[in-house]
Formats: sequence, C-alpha cells, structure tokens
Amino acid sequence: MALPDSHTPDFKVEKPLQGWRLRWYTVIFEADTQAGRLFDKSLIAIILFSIAVVMADSVQALHVVHGDSFLVLEWVFTLLFTLEYVARLACTRKPLRYALSFYGLIDLLALLPTYLALFMPELHALIDVRVLRLLRVFRIFKLTAYVEEYQSLGRALAASRRKILVFLTAVMMVVLIMGTVMYVVEGPENNYTSIPTSIYWAITTLTTVGFGDMTPRTDLGRLIASFMMLLGWGVLAVPTGIVSAEMASQRRLLGQQAKPTTRTCHECLTEGHLAEANFCFHCSAKLPAYQWHPEPEAAAAAVLPEKQKPV
Repeated sequence: MALPDSHTPDFKVEKPLQGWRLRWYTVIFEADTQAGRLFDKSLIAIILFSIAVVMADSVQALHVVHGDSFLVLEWVFTLLFTLEYVARLACTRKPLRYALSFYGLIDLLALLPTYLALFMPELHALIDVRVLRLLRVFRIFKLTAYVEEYQSLGRALAASRRKILVFLTAVMMVVLIMGTVMYVVEGPENNYTSIPTSIYWAITTLTTVGFGDMTPRTDLGRLIASFMMLLGWGVLAVPTGIVSAEMASQRRLLGQQAKPTTRTCHECLTEGHLAEANFCFHCSAKLPAYQWHPEPEAAAAAVLPEKQKPV
C-alpha cells in the first residue's frame, strides 16, 4: 500500500509551534518585529566584538598584558553563542534539519574550537592549539544570515555565473597563449624557465599585480608585456560590469514585485515569504500568521501628510 504524501487528506503534519517556542522562533528567526530586530542587531554586535577579541589576542604584546581578560571574554562569547545555538534547536520543529543546514554548521563551528581546546590543550606535532583559536574567526560567516545585501549579491552572482565562467575561460586562454609566447620569446636565459612559470607571469601581468622576479629583456617581450598590461585594465572591468548589470536587473525585478519579508517556514526554514503568503514556496507547508512591527522611522513617516514626507 502506498504511503500518503503531503497532498493527501490522510497525511498528518507535526503539531505547529505554540507558546514559548513560537515566540522564540519569531524573535530568533524573523526580523519583522521589534524584538526580532533587537535580537539580530545585538547578535551582530556580539559577533563583531568576538572577532575583535580574537584579532587582538593574536597580537603578542596585547596577549602578554591582557591574555587573561581575552580568555574570560572568549568564554563569555562562547557561552552566549552556545545559548543561542541551543535556543535555535529548541524552538524549531526539526532541530536536526537546522543543525545540518549551512547556518547550523556555522553556528556549531563557532562553538567547537573553545570546547576542543579544553580536551586538547597541546597537540604537539599534530596541530598547534592556536589553529583551533583561529577557527573562531568563522563566526563572521554568521553575519550573512542577517544582511539582506548578501542575499542580493548571491542572487546576482548566481544569475551571472555562466557569463563569468565564459569570461574566465577566455582569460585562461589568453594567459595560456601569452605565457607560451613569452617562453618562446624570452627563454630560460631570461628566467622564463618553463611554460607554467611563464603562465604565472602572464597572470600577474594581466591582473596588473606584477612579478618582480621576471621581467622581459627583449624588445619583443616588452612589447607583449605592454600589450598585456593595457589589456589588464579592460579585463578587470568585465566581471564588474556583468555583476553590476545583474544586480540592477534583480533590483528592478524586486521593485516590480511585492517586497519579501523575513517570514521563515517552520518546516524547511526557508526565509523570504511575502506578507500575504499562506504557504511556503519551497515545501508548501502552511505558514503561521505574519507578525510585523514597523521601524519607528517608517511608522512616523507613514502618518505624515504626503507634502511633509522627506523627499
């Protein structure tokens, strides 16, 4: 007998979030309420502060003087991130799904180094404990969950990936050809000892970085190098134009459509549903009632007469 799927009447969904779990879920995963915005801003501040402490602790002069204070602050940050991680797991319907998601793994990666240092204080020849401390810098990836511009840039890069791939292929063909030509023109006697070395020179020249250990000595080689330097200015502008055009297109498309919110599906944790949506656009699960509190500035501007609104 076939099992019922989610579209049949016999399919029983899990009990929706209620009570404190629903309130925590709205605050932690959504940012359309005052409490949600306050939580996100506070978390961003804590993340940036923790990154600053990690960077300061890597300076030997500061570590000698303030090492104990940095250690205390690190444990405070670790405990705060641990509480946040546990709260996220507690208020989701499917904790394992969140734990295995990208942001769930990033949250876990932000916690593990400090706890691992307790059990492996000295790893001797295998790995220095400072490597575990450096892993804490991955906390900065948690910021991507709270900045809308990251998502906009990601959509633009995804939409232009084929154009960028074609562009990079053309660039690789140019540096391969020009590197081979320079190997033939200059030769090993002028430090162009092999085709891969000449290709590396071509890449650094085309990107206007420069490779001081290798410079063309012949007139023909200098002419080719000059051509590649000038070509490099145009090459750098191409990917910028591609991504900028896609970002402008995405902005126009979003302007024509209704603006998405931070509403998050309880089933698949997909974010960005419209305010009037009733079902998730990813898994078709029923969405809870939309909760929204406008920003104080937006609420004040909404009640102003049209002629008094700022231009």
